[in-house]
Amino acid sequence: MATHVITGAGSGIGAALARRLHERGDELVLLARDAGRAKELAAQLPGARTLVGDLSDPDRLSWAFSHQSLPDRVDSLLHVAGVVDLGSVAETTPKTWRHQLNVNLLAPAELTRHFLPQLRAARGTVVFVNSGAGLSASPEWGAYAASKHGLKALADSLRGEEKQHGVRVTTVYPGRTASPMQAKIHHQEGRPYDASAWIDPDSVATAVLTALDLPADATMTDVTVRPGG
Repeated sequence: MATHVITGAGSGIGAALARRLHERGDELVLLARDAGRAKELAAQLPGARTLVGDLSDPDRLSWAFSHQSLPDRVDSLLHVAGVVDLGSVAETTPKTWRHQLNVNLLAPAELTRHFLPQLRAARGTVVFVNSGAGLSASPEWGAYAASKHGLKALADSLRGEEKQHGVRVTTVYPGRTASPMQAKIHHQEGRPYDASAWIDPDSVATAVLTALDLPADATMTDVTVRPGG
């Protein structure tokens, strides 16, 4: 039975992925920003373990984990959580830049550092759920795209560094996916939101599961998922 550490399991792609893994009987360790959120996640997925750590404050993750029991085995670390706040470079403040860089880039780097010993022992997989914005940047998306471009660089570097330890690294680049984040983006863009127009989170979860279930002799390095139909 595999053990998966997941961020962003409360909604969207993360929730779909956690549910699918839970349904097939895998062990889940869900990262929550606070104790209240941890309780909610545990109630949604009975039997799942939780860890508390605020991704918006990566400097304190080490302290938070020192007061909790980390799993002895980690077969996969799934970075799904993310935040977005659109705005032009002319208008985006350092606070807004910092928040997106912390959650979308620095926290994944810090979480990976903490769980690498277990991932190496299990010859496990790290999955970064990135974004189409991690491949190209559009107007008003500067801070978010910068954080996601950085996440691509993190994944590419990690893949080369950890190959010798048998750790696989996959980046998934979803297009617009039906989720609370997508609803927020449409609101910021001043456009009506129709969830049926975009990718179902389960479709992205299927791509992640495919990467996880690939035989050990191969790696899916980069997977792009776009709206179809």
